[in-house]
Amino acid sequence: MKRTHKCNQINSSLIGQEIAVAGWIHRRRDHGGVIFFDIRDEGGLVQVVYNPDLEDTFSIAESCRNEYVVFSAGIVRERPEGTVNDNLSSGEVEIVASDLEILNHSKPLPFQLDEYTSAGEETRLKYRFLDLRRSEMQQNLRLRSNASTYLRDYLNNKEFIEIETPLLTKATPEGARDYLVPSRTFPGSFFALPQSPQLFKQTLMASGFEKYYQFAKCFRDEDLRADRQPEFTQLDIELSFTDADEIMNLITEMIRDVFKKTLDIDLDKFPKITYREAIEKYGIDKPDLRNPLELLEVKSLFKNCDFKVFNDPANDEDSRIAAIRVPNGKSLTRKQIDDYTAFVGNYGAKGLAYIRVEDPSKGKEGLQSPIIKFIEDEIIESLMKNLDAKEGDIIFFGAGKRNIVNDSLAALRDLVAKDLDLLTCEWAPCWVIDFPMFEKNNSGNLTPLHHPFTAPKCSVEDLKIDPLGALTDAYDVVLNGTELGGGSVRIHDQEMQRTVLNLLSIDDDEAEEKFGFLISALQHGCPPHAGLAIGFDRMIMLMTDSDSIRDVIAFPKTQTASCLLTDAPGQAAQDQLDELHIRFHGLEKEE
Repeated sequence: MKRTHKCNQINSSLIGQEIAVAGWIHRRRDHGGVIFFDIRDEGGLVQVVYNPDLEDTFSIAESCRNEYVVFSAGIVRERPEGTVNDNLSSGEVEIVASDLEILNHSKPLPFQLDEYTSAGEETRLKYRFLDLRRSEMQQNLRLRSNASTYLRDYLNNKEFIEIETPLLTKATPEGARDYLVPSRTFPGSFFALPQSPQLFKQTLMASGFEKYYQFAKCFRDEDLRADRQPEFTQLDIELSFTDADEIMNLITEMIRDVFKKTLDIDLDKFPKITYREAIEKYGIDKPDLRNPLELLEVKSLFKNCDFKVFNDPANDEDSRIAAIRVPNGKSLTRKQIDDYTAFVGNYGAKGLAYIRVEDPSKGKEGLQSPIIKFIEDEIIESLMKNLDAKEGDIIFFGAGKRNIVNDSLAALRDLVAKDLDLLTCEWAPCWVIDFPMFEKNNSGNLTPLHHPFTAPKCSVEDLKIDPLGALTDAYDVVLNGTELGGGSVRIHDQEMQRTVLNLLSIDDDEAEEKFGFLISALQHGCPPHAGLAIGFDRMIMLMTDSDSIRDVIAFPKTQTASCLLTDAPGQAAQDQLDELHIRFHGLEKEE
């Protein structure tokens, strides 16, 4: 007899029928001489009863343990009164078994699967095939599959064409280290795994494919965090004869569509925020708009203050003084404030000044803070007025170099909102636009804020005169403080492209060597085009409310970029190394 039903298909309509199921023993219970199995398959769970009057079947059931793979057949009956399980689709019925076959045994498990596992991530990743059996992981990967289907359907209906681009290519300037692949046929030469399909998708636009997409595998050898992996998937999109507004409208509609179809969630408006506004108000270019707290610039109030901690940054053009007013922050204890001070220290801040507002009508006497004795009365008065301070508020200050203040207060803003449960809604998307074209690196040289193929919003002449003042036609889509994706209008004019590369100290010869095929495509009638890439893993992490991107990838790497399941990376055999003309220098290869 073969399996006739999946577990989620079994309900009261089958009462009295003989059926067969197959799956894993999720849980085994012995009650008064009767054995119960919860048998699990990809559809769900069903309860199966084994009675001692069928000696052979009962004997087999006695030998079974959790995660044995079994086949079981029997008659569906209504569960006894008081034993209905409303949490299961099969919860009104059970199977009274007449047959049981063990299809495979299981060793004792390193962690249990029948409830939330407390196993550490290292154990879960080592036994990933067990971890993936858990309902949480099954649901995550099924949602991922559904989301990719809906996204493909959406783009196909918009007349996009799915085209795959190469995984073995040349290094591109994407800002992270490349994974290199040695070439056997070209000794001493290397392929690079793509950090993105950027050059290829632009070349496709020059090739006459006006609407392209793919779920692209990308690789970056960089330090990992909860939302990063060395190999990841992005939904890559590019269009010809378009502009930034059309791209943003398309992606807004697409994201709304996939959230509605997979989660039945209606996302609200996607407001547009300039990069400058995001940095000034939130300290970061991917703000969580669920959080009502904002950074308020108060630098000008302290220009004539005698308090050196504030006076120095107030008179330094590369510094800022910002405040966060936390309504009803009086509930924060001194220990929490001390913890916050240590927390911002991780971002380079030398301390965390604060003022408790106990009674603003009393002026300085109504405030409590270690710093107010150093600040003149008129400055305190202006400060309270500008911040609209209310009784019970607490005000935190950041003062110092602009990037340190922004980074530390942005992180503090999120932490305080979490601790005080201040989030105003469940979902808050937005677009961040008008990014600077360039910034200066630690060496004082120009570096692109995105990549050197992003189109500036100015002429070639204006770009040469003031490259740091140039804004780009770039746009990032942000959801709940996470950057879902980013893109831009691309440079399609060869003169503009050459100018940008020259400003980055890349001369024509180096440009030809690194990405000559794109330069050639621009020289042979490349249309205006624009695009965007969505971090697909990151989006699914948000949609499933997962803490880590590793919980939405079937076989992820650890934070050290290793695979515990396969023990990758591993050593290569000497004959393989000989074929690739590889020798170790300064690193002994273990025999």
